[in-house]
Amino acid sequence: MRILHTMLRVVNLEKSLAFYTEVLGMQLLRRNDYPEGKFTLAFVGYGSEDDGAVIELTHNWGVESYELGNAYGHIAIEVTDAYAACAAIKQRGGKIVREAGPMKHGNTVIAFVDDPDGYKIELIQTKLGTAAN
Repeated sequence: MRILHTMLRVVNLEKSLAFYTEVLGMQLLRRNDYPEGKFTLAFVGYGSEDDGAVIELTHNWGVESYELGNAYGHIAIEVTDAYAACAAIKQRGGKIVREAGPMKHGNTVIAFVDDPDGYKIELIQTKLGTAAN
């Protein structure tokens, strides 16, 4: 068994796709419209769905808002340098909500960015320097 994807409901699919591809550097892996069901599914990630988990962006046509609830936490992305990743995300129009720095009660360097719908994305700096920004 393995994790295939995490699904997020998004209000504006084009805005969300721009964030995940242009700001976070993911690739649009596939996109399908389902006219009879009035929804679109778009899958984004850093590599093939065969090799790792991806994010499914679900756009239900005509829905103008969602409540995020208090059970959702975040999606974590490994980066080589959290400080540089934050600078690049800001330059591409992303919203950093917690600047890069050591986590509370530890020394792992983390940061947080919000996507267009308010979902939290955590950036975790690798200790080995093997991740890509």
